[in-house]
Amino acid sequence: MDVHHPVWFHALHAVRPILIVLCASASGFYVYALYSARDVLRCKPPTPDRAGDRLPVSILKPLRGLDRDAPENFASFCRQDYGRWEIVFGAEDESEPSLEAARRVAREHPEADITIVIGRLAPGANPKVRMLAKLAAVAKYPLLLVSDSDIRAGRSHLLRMVEPLSDPRVGVVTCLYRTSGTGLIGKLDSLSLTTEFLPGALVARKLEGMSFAMGAGILIRREVLAEIGGFAAIEEGLADDYMLGRLPSQAGHRVELACDVVDHQLGTKDLWDLNARQTRWNLGIRTSRPWGYAGLVFTQGTAAALLFLLATGGSALGWSVAAATLGVRLGAAWFLAARCLHDRSVGRLLWLVPVRDLLGTILWLKTFFGSTVVWRGRRFRVGAGGRILDRAS
Repeated sequence: MDVHHPVWFHALHAVRPILIVLCASASGFYVYALYSARDVLRCKPPTPDRAGDRLPVSILKPLRGLDRDAPENFASFCRQDYGRWEIVFGAEDESEPSLEAARRVAREHPEADITIVIGRLAPGANPKVRMLAKLAAVAKYPLLLVSDSDIRAGRSHLLRMVEPLSDPRVGVVTCLYRTSGTGLIGKLDSLSLTTEFLPGALVARKLEGMSFAMGAGILIRREVLAEIGGFAAIEEGLADDYMLGRLPSQAGHRVELACDVVDHQLGTKDLWDLNARQTRWNLGIRTSRPWGYAGLVFTQGTAAALLFLLATGGSALGWSVAAATLGVRLGAAWFLAARCLHDRSVGRLLWLVPVRDLLGTILWLKTFFGSTVVWRGRRFRVGAGGRILDRAS
């Protein structure tokens, strides 16, 4: 052993072939994500809606905690260029802090059809899904739009979401979202959704077909929901949005991606919040698709490039591989965010992407060794298949 180099250097030197393969696989992943985005970029302008031409929609919004800019988020769903729709808010009790925002929006938009449901939930694992079941029982219309309280939509959102349902084979429609955060930690967290989740979703859609849904917006036919067993079929799962696409797909219904992008108002305040959200996301993937989660090693290009640079002692080869890997990563991140999500802020935050990537790799590794998540202030233990086992102490 060369006494001039520490032990870690020799360990890295031994795995250089693996590291360069990981750099190549990550670069290939992002290039393929660009290819997968082609049809998303070809969206046509929406067809103007004519009142009564389209099925009415019930928008289900479970409330838990007070999201940033909640009143404006809620109000955006009152301004839809659509025929008939309603908004159904739900809270467990009067102490829910976002209730006042919902009531304020109802007062300021008397023309909107708004119902607020308050009541304790039946026993079950996933409180959000149990609330959705309660709201669906009150909702009037045949199309149900599950929409989180931290989402803000444009005026054509409902129109865009309903468009794919002109094909009777389509049972579920979902949409992409661009995320904004405040402060350094909030911006770091938003980059994970904008530059990490988006490429992964596009690649999965191209390789497997659209067999999943995203929580930013899930429009489902009521009869399709009934066919899969209603919300009760997913009430024990952590990744409820994923399953609202997966189960209908397995039942033979198509899941489509709408030509619309909504805004996600991220409320991450500190590293604790970032860790909690990323761990919840990671654990949902790991427990639902363990091999797919392990396969994410092939997308950890920034960490692999840094390790390869160290393993080569800063050689010309090491710098060349690291620069090429990072160049592809940053180029694809900017293009996908700016062109698919119309998020121009990524250009200003691009220098943070490598920092977010390294943090993401650490959290990805960490999630192999845990089974609890914190979700809207509640701690849960998660088992195989993404099943919520119980409230953790």
